[in-house]
Amino acid sequence: MQALITLAAFLVTLGILVSFHEFGHFLAARLCGVRVLRFALGFGKPLFTYVARNQTEWVVASIPLGGYVKLLDGRDSSQTISPEARHEAFDAKPLWRRSLIVAAGPLANFLLAIVLFALIYMTGVAQLPARLESPPEQSLAASLGIAAGDRVVGWKTLTADVEDGVSTGDFEPVLSWNVLRWKLLDALTAQEGFALELAGASGAHYFKAFQKADLPQMRPETDPFRALGLRPQVNGQVALQELKLGPWEALTYAGERVWLITKVSTRLMMGLLTGNTSLKQLGGPLSIADMAGKSAQVGWQPFLAFLALLSISIGLLNLVPLPMLDGGQLLYDAWELVTGRRISISAQEQLQKVGFLLLISLSLLALFNDLQRYLSP
Repeated sequence: MQALITLAAFLVTLGILVSFHEFGHFLAARLCGVRVLRFALGFGKPLFTYVARNQTEWVVASIPLGGYVKLLDGRDSSQTISPEARHEAFDAKPLWRRSLIVAAGPLANFLLAIVLFALIYMTGVAQLPARLESPPEQSLAASLGIAAGDRVVGWKTLTADVEDGVSTGDFEPVLSWNVLRWKLLDALTAQEGFALELAGASGAHYFKAFQKADLPQMRPETDPFRALGLRPQVNGQVALQELKLGPWEALTYAGERVWLITKVSTRLMMGLLTGNTSLKQLGGPLSIADMAGKSAQVGWQPFLAFLALLSISIGLLNLVPLPMLDGGQLLYDAWELVTGRRISISAQEQLQKVGFLLLISLSLLALFNDLQRYLSP
């Protein structure tokens, strides 16, 4: 039964995320006057086909590991375009319209994440309060005098080193440990100092500054939160608190959360190049299926949160400037903008081969990590 739930959650996850991504391309193409020949979910043999009045072919295929939107395009040697339909071809459109169509897929993923988070916040979600456990010895928090039971109620990013007792300026409210955790990740990955407003056990408020020079470095083999000394109380005596917002507040807050998560995720992805992020953290289809199944069994809110996080990841991945990805096409567009001429079809074909090899290598590495993670004794 659990295997069926995992499989169903995996298929629903891919179906929703791929549909939104490709629909972003589709909608932008239609708004820019480009004819869409096919909207396909999945690859391989078609299981369902429907031809709309505008001649767009809607397809559901047998291998549910992606999708694509096929546009009328004069660069495609397999297409024959009449002079009357030439104005509807992708390659006949101005640069800004072509770039918008390409970028619309990842943008749709970010928009979906905002909507999913907003839905969670509007319905109310239980959150772990930002109440801290006793910091480990030798940690930065311990050296600053932070004690068990202190609750973080405010956050401020520091643009320069300040005294420990900083109390000036506006502090952003910290609504939960989840909020604080992402803010801490933002500060650690950016190596930016920050100040916390804390409420002690007596109810008195005080302030502590974490200087940029004192922050622990992000390393694959270390736990930066332990070195920082800021970890939540998770014992049975900690009461969860509900976060429930109105529609506009929820959308605004969700937008801020997606922006914050996107910044942190981008820096962690860049860490793969610098060695600050381990390649072992890459996950493939088995990881996605496992997390989808587990979150779906916990409840619909954890499942939506998982969808939102994965949607952000897909949006970011597609913006990586590699051929075969949307980011690669945007890189071609940037070249055209700077030089005034398009990259030749032959050059694009060669770059596509390189991009294909890179993507296959990353996919195999992610699958290898999955096999080690789930099948090793």
